[in-house]
Amino acid sequence: MKNVIVIAFFLFSISVLAQKPCDYSANVTDSIGTYKETKEYIISEKHFASSSSYIFYSLANTDGIPTLNLQLLQKSKDFIKANCFDKNSRLFLQLNNGKIVTLIHIDQENCGTMIRDEKGFDNRVNSGVFMFAKDNYEELKNSPVSMMRIKYLTETEDYILKKELKSELNNQTYYPETYFIDNLRCIE
Repeated sequence: MKNVIVIAFFLFSISVLAQKPCDYSANVTDSIGTYKETKEYIISEKHFASSSSYIFYSLANTDGIPTLNLQLLQKSKDFIKANCFDKNSRLFLQLNNGKIVTLIHIDQENCGTMIRDEKGFDNRVNSGVFMFAKDNYEELKNSPVSMMRIKYLTETEDYILKKELKSELNNQTYYPETYFIDNLRCIE
């Protein structure tokens, strides 16, 4: 019996210690309320000729309401088309278990901001805030995400999420498939 208790304690300790600590860019509680946001995390990175695009996620909790902040950064010497978020925009996540999770964009239109840098590149930064539905929030904690579809105001784009992504932007390794499994606990 003593061995069973020791083994159970050992397994429990491993599972608790195996989780990475949460890394926040903001964690504020004041008279207005509470706000927590995880640091940005690269989910997708594409490079082709003189164009690059990056998608970043961060999770936020504002007074008990969890949201996903998505930021799309595009860089090119060519024209960059604007993809706008509006109240009908959606983020669809296809899980490895076959289920599809839908996140709904907040009612705020955003087409991004264009900035020209000193090297002559156009940079478009577009951000969207998506809300989780109660019925499928738990699914994200248990199954990796294999594909992401972003429905903009006028078009839809698909992205295959990798198990492991070695970023050319900062030479760090990211794990997009398991982002929600690893980080949702940080905003609960």
